[in-house]
Amino acid sequence: MTTDPRHLLVIGIGAGDPDHLTLAAVKAIRRADVFFLLGKGQDKSALTDLRRGMLDEHARESYRLVEAEDPWRDRTREGSGEYTAAVHDWRARRADVYERFIRDELAPGETGAFLVWGDPALYDSTLGILSEIEARGTVAFDTEVFPGISSVSALAARHGITLNQVGRPLHITPARRLPEVCANDDGDIVVMLDAHESFTRFEGDDVWIYWGAYIGTPDELLVSGRLSEVAERISRIRAEARARHGWIMDTYLLRVVHEREDDGGTPTAC
Repeated sequence: MTTDPRHLLVIGIGAGDPDHLTLAAVKAIRRADVFFLLGKGQDKSALTDLRRGMLDEHARESYRLVEAEDPWRDRTREGSGEYTAAVHDWRARRADVYERFIRDELAPGETGAFLVWGDPALYDSTLGILSEIEARGTVAFDTEVFPGISSVSALAARHGITLNQVGRPLHITPARRLPEVCANDDGDIVVMLDAHESFTRFEGDDVWIYWGAYIGTPDELLVSGRLSEVAERISRIRAEARARHGWIMDTYLLRVVHEREDDGGTPTAC
């Protein structure tokens, strides 16, 4: 006798605009019996409300929503090794929650879904955590992944720019690795997870920044211009927005607007 497997859908739902849902994402939402959601506290309740609105519009009337609080993560560790250890610890505790979701809330033959901000393949832990649970061998399931519009692509669209220049590479990095990227960089740089405003460390008039926060939501903020002219403005806007909302999630692109004469004409943002 065989048991029908549990099915999991990992659905990219875009950066925040409900209209960024792809047709594939909408069809996937309609397939799910139960949706799993980790809450991030009262400060970020708007993110939960956005998800609920998508489900109310597109999910089956009989859908179930199972929620839990996102495990606490130690964000005080700054060193490379300590940071990595903190992330692994947090992901392991998230895996415990997801495992309970799948084992206790999803019957064999049913379909469950995780709604992932942006794209599941870019700066999201869901797929890695599900792989960890599979490796444990405690519960069997299969997984389908549906790509979404990332904050990176939404940032470029809102500023009306391309992410790459002709013949030049594009680097996507967390801010803590920015010095390394700059040391070996010959292209444009998308910076994510910049809690310390690393862009303020750059000098010179040839670097432009395309910055956005809460991209795709009603609270969206956008600033672009020569970095030397707008850096202070961005810092001020960030501080005001963080105080108002209790959190901020922003992304930006650094780009040189003309070729430098001192290195043979190779443009670089660093």
